[in-house]
Amino acid sequence: MSWDEETVARVRRILAKRRRVVEKRMIGGLSFMVGGKLCCGANRTGLLVRVGPEVRKRVLEQPHVRPMKLAGRTVSSFVRVDPEAYRTDTALAKWVQMGVRYALAASRKD
Repeated sequence: MSWDEETVARVRRILAKRRRVVEKRMIGGLSFMVGGKLCCGANRTGLLVRVGPEVRKRVLEQPHVRPMKLAGRTVSSFVRVDPEAYRTDTALAKWVQMGVRYALAASRKD
């Protein structure tokens, strides 16, 4: 497994003040869990963000965003975000916070 170290460092800075953040090697890279739920991750090609199926269609309309595929299958609650969509820290924070919102909402349902 490999990931872009710069992207991982930037995500860590965004999540630094948040409690209950855990990093795990999974989904072909390094993933971040908030409140026990997966929110986002980085691999060598970009960012993976958990958005949930209810907003996925709207998110996929944005530039540099595409469906996430794992073992040839589309994963309905994630999108793959190319680096062009998170060049700035503000843009990356937007994507990470989208994943955090989904993770926190999912943890409240449990």
